[in-house]
Amino acid sequence: MKLSYNWLKDYLECDLTPTQIAEAMTSIGIEVDSVEEQEEIPGGLAGVVVAHVLECEPHPDSDHLHITKVDDGSPEPVQVVCGAPNVVAGQKVLFARIGTVLPGDFKIKKSKIRGVESLGMICAEDELGIGTSHDGIMVLPDDAVVGTPAKEYLHLKTEAVIEYEITANRVDAASHIGVARDLYAYLKLNDIPCKFSYPDVSAFKEGEGESIPVSVPDPDGAPKYTGTTIRGVKVGPSPEWLQKKLLSIGLHPINNIVDISNFVLFELGQPLHTFDASKIEGGEVIVRRAAEGEKIKTLDGVERSLKSYDMVIANKVKPMCIAGVFGGEDSGVTDSTVDVFLESAYFDPGSIRKTSKTHTLQTDASFRYERGADPMITEYAAKRAALLILEIAGGHIEGKMRRVCPEEPKKAVIELDYGRMQRLIGKNIGNDTIEKILTFMNYEFISKSENGSLVAAPSYMIDVTRECDVVEEVLRVYGYNNIELPTSMRMSVSPTPSPDPEAVRNYISNFLAANGFVETMNNSLTKSDYYKTLATFPEEACVRIVNPLSSDLNVMRQTLILGGLEVVAYNLNRQIGTIKSFEYGSVYRRLPEGDGTTLASYEEHPCFCLMMTGPSDKSWRSDAQKGSYFQLKGYLELLLKRYASDIYTLETESAPEDIFSEGMVYYLPGGHKQLAVMGTINPALAKKFDIKQPVFAAEINWNSLFELIKRVKVKFTELPKFPEVRRDLALLLDECVKYSDLRRSAFKAAKKLLRQVTLFDVYRGDKIPAGKKQYALNFVLQDTEKTLTDSEVEKIVGKLISTFQNEFGATLR
Repeated sequence: MKLSYNWLKDYLECDLTPTQIAEAMTSIGIEVDSVEEQEEIPGGLAGVVVAHVLECEPHPDSDHLHITKVDDGSPEPVQVVCGAPNVVAGQKVLFARIGTVLPGDFKIKKSKIRGVESLGMICAEDELGIGTSHDGIMVLPDDAVVGTPAKEYLHLKTEAVIEYEITANRVDAASHIGVARDLYAYLKLNDIPCKFSYPDVSAFKEGEGESIPVSVPDPDGAPKYTGTTIRGVKVGPSPEWLQKKLLSIGLHPINNIVDISNFVLFELGQPLHTFDASKIEGGEVIVRRAAEGEKIKTLDGVERSLKSYDMVIANKVKPMCIAGVFGGEDSGVTDSTVDVFLESAYFDPGSIRKTSKTHTLQTDASFRYERGADPMITEYAAKRAALLILEIAGGHIEGKMRRVCPEEPKKAVIELDYGRMQRLIGKNIGNDTIEKILTFMNYEFISKSENGSLVAAPSYMIDVTRECDVVEEVLRVYGYNNIELPTSMRMSVSPTPSPDPEAVRNYISNFLAANGFVETMNNSLTKSDYYKTLATFPEEACVRIVNPLSSDLNVMRQTLILGGLEVVAYNLNRQIGTIKSFEYGSVYRRLPEGDGTTLASYEEHPCFCLMMTGPSDKSWRSDAQKGSYFQLKGYLELLLKRYASDIYTLETESAPEDIFSEGMVYYLPGGHKQLAVMGTINPALAKKFDIKQPVFAAEINWNSLFELIKRVKVKFTELPKFPEVRRDLALLLDECVKYSDLRRSAFKAAKKLLRQVTLFDVYRGDKIPAGKKQYALNFVLQDTEKTLTDSEVEKIVGKLISTFQNEFGATLR
């Protein structure tokens, strides 16, 4: 949101600089992002100076060009070829030196024109952006001083623009007067001279005749509505002062009527809408709910189908605009408009928000209405806009201002206990200070007592309804920085569980980061289209959003893998070919209930997701290595080992084929709780994200992982003093035999002395019978109390061979 410093000072007279204003805004809770200086003319005509034409001779090879000598304040005169018909010696002109960039991004360069060197340009009004005339160069009075910068000579102004953010409850600060009000309270409290005033609307007078009637059949959607009829206006460009104010905050001027509506919106924070009165068919404005499926073409040229809960401003035939959100194409003000109907209303915030989200329309008006506009400023805003229209576009007000308000809005009345307020603040700031701040902030004192008061909050403070809300407002103006830190703190200490879930999560994140993974964070909302073809995550199991911001954010995610693929695709599109990322977040599903035909219950659980793609980095001592599923599996194995868990003791099955082309699902021992799923992403799924290279992914169920960690108590022992013994075995096995089964049997047979089993080679080929394979296994043996003898080692190896032969029909090769 943008705030013009010069515009702000129309309502708040003070000597603070733009930077000081920004600091004060931040101090009172209006966070400032930046303060920028904007030139009245882009670039500020840097490089353009007052110059004196010393000589002017006709160009020998042209009948309209002149060769001039110009004194621009430099040590030597400058030669310039000029095509203006009015250039003569002795003139004072505005001269653009070499390197100057004029409006329109036109850069002055050294050049040759018809064989004659030209070292700059004598400028016309339109070339400088200060007028429209191009009949000839701009001639200055004789007293203009040579060398004076054009910015200084033309008195070009610099506009300071403050960009700031507001929280959802501070819509009262979404205007220049709203910010000025807050600053006034802050400055007055700190005894800084200032004066605050609203624009005067006392000149507003209702006219003769009959104004366009208004009816509001549904006052719940429009609790307050005012309409003013103005006839005989002349639509045209806005005056310069109005255009400059709108341009300073990034708005493009359209015409005087529309510009006035926008001006009042950013001045007061009250949205307005102007209709062409001749297009109000039936001669009556009706504020009602739309009929289900009713059509309207909005200003963006899109025909929209309305819902029965949408509020519309209609005539007797059809809707003219979506109330508080967007205007209609057929009812707006055009260059031929003569009579206008000016709307200023207060609409129900919930209704406007629902309509805005349903039709994915976010406008300046809906932004304010859905957060709660000031219900008591509608008439004042209408008067302000009407007076500006009469001043700028002419015309006259016809009849009285139409006003429909079945029940007058009431201010929130709050009982204050100053002692309790100061305990909440954390400092005894004094009752007088509290009352001063509330007075400066336009609170109305209904009654006062020694230790408290009964106050009515300003109508624009829509979120102030309780004493604690008032404390927040007082503290904001008083200044959080003025509350000293306490020397002691009272707090209750709760016991930390063991193991601590937060500590374990942090360890896992640090473990992954130390191994080269980068943490990402994706939106929990995603698009339902992802799940239309996935059997593992069916679309009917999606948790849907009732009023989605867009079709791309209409369901809660069922898995982190799809978000991970988005991250991979985003980075691949930016020439980052090697990616290792992880994310911690929750996934959501609807679960079948009863007979399985209905979906009513919900499940939410957190997960870790790991994504890998691309080769490792190439260096002078090693070539790039391709990523693989087994590399990702190794990280999971190391992670489980840290918590004394063995990946090979887990139950497994093949990963779902719609997600993975190869992979495994791991379950906790002795149960059916899924711990993790990992593998190579199915190329068909990767193709949907425009990913052409292999991607490897793992999703770990955090609840299952933490349950596994709690089951096993980690024990630490000192390093062994006695040496290891290594032995290799080559076994001929049936294809159905798994390495995990061999490993499990080996540890069962030699659990006291066997420390490690490693598969280091797999062979299938001509020398191996059909249906067979060869595994080469390495065994590490070690006794913690003594050095193993050869006979002891051979005995253990023999026992291993016997176990493999008896249990798996293995043959030693």
